[in-house]
Amino acid sequence: MFDKLLQVEERFNEVNELVCKPEVVADMEQYTKLMRELKQLTPVVEKFREYKSAKDTYDESKEMLNDSSLDDDFAAMVKDEFEQSKNDIERISEELKILLLPRDPNDDKNVIIEIRGGAGGEESALFAGVLFRMYSMYAEAKGFKTEVLSASETGLGGYKEISFSVDGDGAYSRFKFESGVHRVQRVPETESQGRIHTSTTTVAVLPEAEDVDFELNDKDLQIDTFRSSGAGGQHINKTSSAIRITHIPTGTVVECQDERSQHKNKEKALKVLRARLYDAEKAKHDAEIAGERKAQVGTGDRSERIRTYNYPQGRVSDHRINLTLYKLEQILNGDLDELIDALITADTAEKLKASEE
Repeated sequence: MFDKLLQVEERFNEVNELVCKPEVVADMEQYTKLMRELKQLTPVVEKFREYKSAKDTYDESKEMLNDSSLDDDFAAMVKDEFEQSKNDIERISEELKILLLPRDPNDDKNVIIEIRGGAGGEESALFAGVLFRMYSMYAEAKGFKTEVLSASETGLGGYKEISFSVDGDGAYSRFKFESGVHRVQRVPETESQGRIHTSTTTVAVLPEAEDVDFELNDKDLQIDTFRSSGAGGQHINKTSSAIRITHIPTGTVVECQDERSQHKNKEKALKVLRARLYDAEKAKHDAEIAGERKAQVGTGDRSERIRTYNYPQGRVSDHRINLTLYKLEQILNGDLDELIDALITADTAEKLKASEE
């Protein structure tokens, strides 16, 4: 571990020097890349230096304790310092193990979130709207920017499906564990008998692919225009501004009709298409490494779930980590940190366990 830490510190010093050179500052692409690397290296180096300081204190106090000429009061003080530095070394060593775990290369990226109604018809579509509001409020609290990319609304104000982007530093690291089937248990607004219904909604969280991540060839794309449908007044029916893009090799289809501008709809559709294709490649790569895809979205069946939102009991249960919180209203209003932090902690513990095997 310490050989690796020395290498990290050496690279940190090297990057620190590079970002001060005029020719690097002038090259915005290289400068941005190096600053991103510096940001990732900094917490590791700071913790390593904290470790070295504790180790120096430990060695010095240990040596002093071997000196029989020390008076009792001073010896007691040195012993306390020795014990404290020993505890610090153990604590910092564990923190360094976590910092040295392989980082998810997508953690700093923006995300595209797709929410779709599953089992439960209109009630499922209504809950898709609840989840969209929840994620939007959480994103706002984190200082992230959201933008709807495409939406298919239902008559009662729900969504058959909705795609939106979340832009902000570390967005993927906060949202990535939301992929999966979300189950809701409540009395539907459409139910007059007051019976509790169970329905499901699926969520897919895709890291936004940059051009360097996934290159789209124009020859692989079939782009069709059509007239938008739904609310929007006379303009909707007069122009063919809606866009449908088909990725011919994979058969992946993306539609966007939210904007009046054909160009903007095409831009949004390409953004979603690139993210979906990148995610499919990522899933294939993950499967080769882990033997199975960890972030499986599922089919939307009631039995496939990562989380349950129970309205009558006011609770939210995450089934992956057996965590139940009796704060449904706060969570649906975007207070997701406790849930997400618990999932990150559990994931880190699993990675640590795997690294030690």
